[in-house]
Amino acid sequence: MTAAMTAATAAPMATAGLAIFVKTPGHSPLKTRLAAGIGREAAEAFHRLAVAAVAEVARAAQAQRPGLCVYWAVAEASALDDALWRDFPVLAQGEGDLGARMRTVCDRLRATHGRALLIGADAPQLIAGDLCDACDALDTQPCVLGPSEDGGFWLLGTCAALPEAVWRHTPWSQPDTAARFLAHAGMPAVARLRSLRDVDTAEDLPALAAALDALPDPLPAQRRLRAWLADAALDGTGRHPAHAALD
Repeated sequence: MTAAMTAATAAPMATAGLAIFVKTPGHSPLKTRLAAGIGREAAEAFHRLAVAAVAEVARAAQAQRPGLCVYWAVAEASALDDALWRDFPVLAQGEGDLGARMRTVCDRLRATHGRALLIGADAPQLIAGDLCDACDALDTQPCVLGPSEDGGFWLLGTCAALPEAVWRHTPWSQPDTAARFLAHAGMPAVARLRSLRDVDTAEDLPALAAALDALPDPLPAQRRLRAWLADAALDGTGRHPAHAALD
């Protein structure tokens, strides 16, 4: 446990603990399906820009909900002190598959704050209002889900212990991930946020550009990401021309 996490654990109950699940450049392969379309270096650049955008949105949500405590949930134990993760306290995701790691982080946040929100960095078009809506939803419902267009979800929030089957038997990164998750959760009522499109492959990038263009008041990091998408010279399918020529 880091010193920052120790201090946070001693803090009074908050609106919620929000964990941003991330991987660290140089420690793990990043965005491998995206890299297949635009190349490894471009995929890493996207990852860094998306992480920065999500972090800036989280800070904006904190300004609106002062009790919201934001953490990085870092995949690699060797990267907990990486300079990239200086903005927020750091949590280790722990061992196991995605379900096991989500459970580890979720349990720690619930133990500390009573409410847990989990997101990734694959939907950098989200806004502070989305995170505030998730906090508000947990005032009346035990669980909130932000569905993604590919059948998964971009946010999970809960103030209740979820059944073991949720973490152990939900198939991750599948078209029915959200539906199977809800079936295993067995909750009579689950709040839902607006649907967003994750960026998993190069074909998702034009939709992200359009979503960023549609933001009424994009944050500086979102504008930097949008400028990078324009400078990357992606073709109409989202594939970089240099890689499309190799198909």
